[in-house]
Amino acid sequence: MSHRFTLLLVLLLTAQAALAQPVSLTLDDIVSLAREQSLAGKQAATLQKTNYWTFRTFMAGFRPQLSLSGSLPSFTRSFVQVIQPDGTIVFQPVSNNNSILSLSLSQNIPLTGGSIYVQQQIQRFDNFLAKNTLYNGVPFEIGLSQPLFRFNQMKWDRLTEPLRYAESNQQYIEAMEQVALDATGFYFDLLVAQVNLQIAETNRANNDTLYKIAQHKLTLGRISRNDLLQLQLSVLNAQKDLASARQTAEVAALKLRSYVGSRDDRPLALAIPNRLNPFTVDIKLALEQAFANRSSAITFRRQQLEADRDLEKARKENGLNATLNASFGLSNRGSRPTDLYVQPQDRQFVEIQFVLPIMTWGRAKARTETALATQQLTVQTVEQNKRIMEQQIYTQVTLLDMLRQQVTLTAEADQIAQNRYQIAQDRFKLSDLSVTDLGIATQDKDRARRDAILALRDYWQAYYTIRLLTLYDFETNQKLTQSR
Repeated sequence: MSHRFTLLLVLLLTAQAALAQPVSLTLDDIVSLAREQSLAGKQAATLQKTNYWTFRTFMAGFRPQLSLSGSLPSFTRSFVQVIQPDGTIVFQPVSNNNSILSLSLSQNIPLTGGSIYVQQQIQRFDNFLAKNTLYNGVPFEIGLSQPLFRFNQMKWDRLTEPLRYAESNQQYIEAMEQVALDATGFYFDLLVAQVNLQIAETNRANNDTLYKIAQHKLTLGRISRNDLLQLQLSVLNAQKDLASARQTAEVAALKLRSYVGSRDDRPLALAIPNRLNPFTVDIKLALEQAFANRSSAITFRRQQLEADRDLEKARKENGLNATLNASFGLSNRGSRPTDLYVQPQDRQFVEIQFVLPIMTWGRAKARTETALATQQLTVQTVEQNKRIMEQQIYTQVTLLDMLRQQVTLTAEADQIAQNRYQIAQDRFKLSDLSVTDLGIATQDKDRARRDAILALRDYWQAYYTIRLLTLYDFETNQKLTQSR
């Protein structure tokens, strides 16, 4: 029994130790997790799906529509007024069912803005008081509704809505790149905190060791009391810095887990992404890809089209607006449904509805001038936004090249500072260096390490920013798509 208990205890301790093992993650791992699991990534995917079905709904409106409509049954039992030949009114009882059923096939015509339809209709009237049934119907009818001299909304929608859908697709890719950029920020927030924690732990341990050595030197008369107190103060400051660094690291880890949607409470061990792939970003290629891929570039084209559309709408709605409604078919009546198809009679209908403004007190001209001014403002705004985009890309490309060099320089400075501190520490142990010089070497070491990590953070944020601004992967020379 005791053997089983011991075995169970060993297994439990082993499992706890395994759970306490830190999870090693790279920047690529965090970016992938954020794209797949983060709330921002899921919201972008949901919005993209919504835009897809919205566009499908729009496109379905230009396909033939088959519908069945009617009122079945339509029963009435009441008293209705009936005007007599002498002008008096008599209230007569009625009890009937007047049902109508219609099957129609319609099609919009985007080129002209009209619509055409074909339909079949049957009506049944049951007079329950007279106990008879009559049928009326339209075995066949074709009709046309065509606006004349009017604004064609469908023509413009077929130009703007595909652009709007293309915008949504590119916005989804941009949202994924924004997720990667944000995840990079959280990644380096934790990485900087972990580096600061490592620095604090190392400084605490080193200061403890140096303080003990200084105590021994004081007994030998090789160090002053003031230097000993300075080292003791360094120990206290190192302990305080360690506590602060530990709390900052815990908060940064919580924020990173929350953003990527991870419920794993194990400690995170982040790798330092100091291996940079050599690639160049050509400013001309970056500009070409930005104006070919960015959703804002599509937005520029759509906004100009919409401004042209509104101007045309203002001009055409200020003049003659007419609509031609015409139909041709067959109709008949009878006491049986089959009677509707026996020698049916022609059925024609033609009308032109029109509105012609005569006196508007300058309202028509005001609408046109407003639309014209709006169009000009749109052109100017689009041109300004294009220049801003060009400036952003140019600045980011230049910054990326500079930051790549900065990463190399800060890495070399970090290595030099670490070696210098090691030498200073050895010299202090040999009583060949003052406490003040040792403190300076410690500060330089810590500053160089932080600068190296911060330079990496700036570089990787610039890297994902240029991807976001161009939707182009300059490492593989490929456009970013929804699958990449």
